[in-house]
Amino acid sequence: MNVEGEPRLFTTTRWSLVLAGANPDGDTQRSAEALAELCRTYWRPVFSYVCRHGYSPEDAQDITQDFFLMILKTNWLQQADQSRGRFRSLLLKSVQNFLHNVADTKQTLKRGGGVEFVRWDAWMAEAPSQISMSSRALGSLPPDRLFDLRWAATVVEQALSRLREECEGKGRLRLFEGLRDYLAAEHADISYANLAISLGVAETVVKKQLHNLRERYRWLLRDEVAHTVSDPGDVDDEIRHLCAALAAAA
Repeated sequence: MNVEGEPRLFTTTRWSLVLAGANPDGDTQRSAEALAELCRTYWRPVFSYVCRHGYSPEDAQDITQDFFLMILKTNWLQQADQSRGRFRSLLLKSVQNFLHNVADTKQTLKRGGGVEFVRWDAWMAEAPSQISMSSRALGSLPPDRLFDLRWAATVVEQALSRLREECEGKGRLRLFEGLRDYLAAEHADISYANLAISLGVAETVVKKQLHNLRERYRWLLRDEVAHTVSDPGDVDDEIRHLCAALAAAA
């Protein structure tokens, strides 16, 4: 589970491409593709945010769909405040403004005139999130904190999904399934002896493989976060923010 041969972190992130495309000399085609990918990955926090403002799931779907179509079809980025350089912050501010406009006009475009940006049925089938969240927190968090929570869960799930695919490709899917719940656990909370029995391997093997999986998971998590910030120096701060959001919902 080493990282040799992997692309260097922070070389060119998707968010960097998007920001570059907002400049007159930027590669607008590549930035448009990167922005679409970011939106498709991180739309769930927007949907949750809209629902928390009292919209029915059906209306929230319409509004979320219209919001992303607006982003992709207009010069939204050139008008937006990029000062913080974090896609999470910019997206939240943008959907706040969009909701104000929706409330003012009392109407939506009904899924962009038939264009579907998000595959709703597929997402609803895989909901709820695999990340543990208390129902109390989900029902009581204010909209902006719920947005951050859903954002954090999406980042973690993206990293876990990539790690699962890697393990499956190497014939280690059973190992991943047996150890995934312990990737972020404290050592005191882990019974290596019980894990060894359930996996049918030596306890020393469990310790080594869990260490390797944790290292790889941390790398993938940093890589996911790096795609959403423009400055590599912001990655650690963003990870701390997301961890705090998840801790609040534990």
